[in-house]
Amino acid sequence: MLKRWLLTGVVLALLFGVPAGLKLFEKHMTQQFFASFTPPPVTISAEAVRLETWQPRLTTIGSLTAIQGVELKSEVKGIVRDVMFQSGKQVAAGQPLLQLDDQTEQANLKSYKARLKLAQLTYDRDRALIEKRAISQTQFDQSAATLDEAHAAVAQTEAMLRKKNITAPFSGTIGIQRAEPGDYLSEGDKIATLQDLTRLYIDFSLPEQAVPELFKGQAIRFRVPAHGDQWFTGAIDAINAKVNSDTRYIDVRGIVSNSDTQLLPGMFADIEIILAEQVPVVTVPETAVTYTLYGDSVYVIQGKDSEKETDTLSVKRTFVRTGERQQGRVAITEGLDGSEQVVTSGQLKLDNGTRVVINNTVQL
Repeated sequence: MLKRWLLTGVVLALLFGVPAGLKLFEKHMTQQFFASFTPPPVTISAEAVRLETWQPRLTTIGSLTAIQGVELKSEVKGIVRDVMFQSGKQVAAGQPLLQLDDQTEQANLKSYKARLKLAQLTYDRDRALIEKRAISQTQFDQSAATLDEAHAAVAQTEAMLRKKNITAPFSGTIGIQRAEPGDYLSEGDKIATLQDLTRLYIDFSLPEQAVPELFKGQAIRFRVPAHGDQWFTGAIDAINAKVNSDTRYIDVRGIVSNSDTQLLPGMFADIEIILAEQVPVVTVPETAVTYTLYGDSVYVIQGKDSEKETDTLSVKRTFVRTGERQQGRVAITEGLDGSEQVVTSGQLKLDNGTRVVINNTVQL
């Protein structure tokens, strides 16, 4: 009986003890594995920090306007008799553009000229008679007044005829035609836009703190979305005489040559105003900087980089203060001294102390 109980005890111990022991052994080995596990290094691309000399710039936005540009409109009402221009073509100053029907005014002009001729004859006769005292002064004054009225009627009609023959006020490029023969135009109806594109203004505003750094003739450069990364140049032509008291900004106007007519009035522009003095700066690629609510930072590479010691590379997150941006690079005003190497891609996988491998040939 005792042997049976001992045998049963041994069997139960084997049934329950062995699995429990195996579990304890597995847990121990797992803890040892994770305690000694080192994740593989992260592949990143990197670039050395540069010490450069930059031309300081002020950046802002603005828009282009024509030095001479108008919306051509009808001063008087009438029916369009003839359109004498083609959309998008060059026109010369004084060139006829549109003719309104003027038959009534032409007939009136003939009538007024006939009255003027009669009034002139009457006036000349009465002037000879007044010298002989053959008529009264009152009759002569009435003849003079009638002559003046006739002159005024002719001048008024001629002015109306000129308004019905619309001409170009200056040479330039005319826009899309807005009126056709037979259309009825009211006063103020648009006919087309006329723009002199040979030179343009570029208007922008800057904070009042920039006023001491601005001067007439100062170089500016800008880009417009229509031409991608192509830069255009110009110069400051005028600085407003007062600062806007609501915005604390001052209005500035530049002037730009546009002989090839690549630019059009109304275009949006990203502008850089070139300052006089060059300064030394520490720069990194724009992709190296991580921007967060807590501050801007870069990952600085630490350790040696050789074929045998790549595993010794790691990164340290360093907070920096950024400054001006030029041609894909950012000036670092605080946080780097220029001797570092920084991560330029792959930052999302990194944290302080992460081991890294540099591979600038891989697109990350």
